[in-house]
Amino acid sequence: MKHASLAPSPWIERWWHLLAPGATVLDVACGSGRHMRFSAERGHAATGVDRSQEALDAAAPYGQTLLADIENGPWPFPDQRFGAVIVTNYLWRPRLPDIVAAVAPGGVLLYETFAAGNETVGKPSRPDFLLQPGELMTACAGLRVVAYENGFLAEPDRFVQRIAACRPAAPPGALPPRHPLGAR
Repeated sequence: MKHASLAPSPWIERWWHLLAPGATVLDVACGSGRHMRFSAERGHAATGVDRSQEALDAAAPYGQTLLADIENGPWPFPDQRFGAVIVTNYLWRPRLPDIVAAVAPGGVLLYETFAAGNETVGKPSRPDFLLQPGELMTACAGLRVVAYENGFLAEPDRFVQRIAACRPAAPPGALPPRHPLGAR
């Protein structure tokens, strides 16, 4: 099981304050549920989707789980929107539009995965699993980007691309929302 005993991603922790109180959370490719647990501990109802029943068995105590192969089957949430959508260490480009569309008005997308350059330090190394510079920004064109990073992290060495982006909730012409850049 991936991430069975790992703490939440520091990126997810850093931008968690963007979530509205009680927002529903979708954890895409949730693995054993480290971010579902993080959500539940903060009073958010979480739904996790993964293709591994073993991983979902570990995640089940933290919220609703759904067994689905989102790479070879339909998107299981076509008409659902969530207050937050979390994705870490996962990339399947054909699902990027569905993932972004799952963010409710006023909701947030927190996404972090491997980027080009990672092939020089380890796995994943196939271009299919590595974001190109700016690719995540392009995928989030309909959202308001609060933070974006594309670079190298050490311990363990890896190249990542990550974004914190919000879907506007206010009608056009209203004052822009204030998304704090630091923790509350």
